[in-house]
Amino acid sequence: MGHVSVLALLASEKELSDVTVMGWVRTRRTGRDVSFLELNDGSCLAGLQVVVEATFPMYEEVSRITTGSSLAVTGDLIRSPGEGQAFELKARDVVVFQKAPESYPLQKKRHSDEFLRTLAHIRPRTNKYGAMFRIRSELAFAIHHYYRERGFHLLHSPILTGSDCEGAGEMFAVTTGEKDANFFGKPAHLTVSGQLSAEMFALALGKVYTFGPTFRAENSNTSRHAAEFWMVEPEMAFADLKDAMDLAEDFLKYLVAWAQEHCREDLALFTRFVDKDLSLLLDKILEGDFIRLSYTEAVDLLQKSGKTFEFPVAWGQDLKSEHERFIAETLFAKPVILYDYPKGIKPFYMRLNGDGKTVAAMDLLVPRIGELMGGSQREEREDVLLERMAAQGLSQEDYGWYLDSRRWGSAPHAGFGMGFERLLMLVTGVSNIRDVIPFPRTPGNIDF
Repeated sequence: MGHVSVLALLASEKELSDVTVMGWVRTRRTGRDVSFLELNDGSCLAGLQVVVEATFPMYEEVSRITTGSSLAVTGDLIRSPGEGQAFELKARDVVVFQKAPESYPLQKKRHSDEFLRTLAHIRPRTNKYGAMFRIRSELAFAIHHYYRERGFHLLHSPILTGSDCEGAGEMFAVTTGEKDANFFGKPAHLTVSGQLSAEMFALALGKVYTFGPTFRAENSNTSRHAAEFWMVEPEMAFADLKDAMDLAEDFLKYLVAWAQEHCREDLALFTRFVDKDLSLLLDKILEGDFIRLSYTEAVDLLQKSGKTFEFPVAWGQDLKSEHERFIAETLFAKPVILYDYPKGIKPFYMRLNGDGKTVAAMDLLVPRIGELMGGSQREEREDVLLERMAAQGLSQEDYGWYLDSRRWGSAPHAGFGMGFERLLMLVTGVSNIRDVIPFPRTPGNIDF
């Protein structure tokens, strides 16, 4: 079914004859002797104006076409005498694939995000969500482009796993559904991270990254958490904590610049309707170096800030979202990288520092979101790693394959993970993770 996209026609520099476009009707205006249709095919935010004159054989049918109907229109692309568009399509033939009923739920009016979540299967047809998922697609491509340019190899890490990377135990169990079935011979779960696998491949290929779905069985109904989400996890051999922090900063700046260059029209929608300060925030990310300070320095600043937090601040305790956002939004108003966290609040694989109290961990904090990336230099010393595992009650048998990497040519290595949905929230100003993922999976919700 040969046809041209709306994006290509709107970008044309000249009039064209005998072109076919296919899409869905956004609006229809009918006058005495002409009907105007706005046709959109999802290729861009703007629609193409289709002009159907009264002399057209199917005029009566077209003049009653409804919002949401799917059409193919063939005609001539001509310069538009009206305002608002450079070109319009003068129809010579119209094929109606299906006329949408009057009950079609996406009529031309503003719909709440809550309402549209109940229509996740058709919300991409709205301006906002069409723009969102084009941005999501573009930034996914940018991620692969970034790492390919820098010599990283893509790793497809397992989704089914017998290991708990985070040590938190908040994992979905995998079963065949049969009573007492044990398909793998041991308990299996959906992965919370591809990091452990990435470490193995970094210690062979040098630089790798994973980009795929991860899962967490955390019964949390906040705007920042979902049971299924996507993670980007680069891992580098012969690298330390500074290398990981440098990569994280460069990576975020690259993605923001890419979005500004390649998603300009769609980003403008979010600046206009979601966050009027969005462009200022994105520009701020690109200006100058990120702030870097230790966890200890951050705790000291929080305690001296005079701010009353819901959760009191104390050294040795994990920072909450309110603390992270206060640091990034109020204290510095730009991205901040915190490093050297207490060992008691971080996983076993993070490298123990010389003080014996902290590990070479880092978190990248950004305004409005809090933590966007988290990573570390990994513990490459077998004896220290064994002590850390014992302290956290982890079985050497379960992680025997992981420990082999510390016995057979161990080397310094580092990496981090970034939640893709949180990146999208940052770039678009959208405040709820449910609105940046196609079909959100949250407690009590697995529709579609």
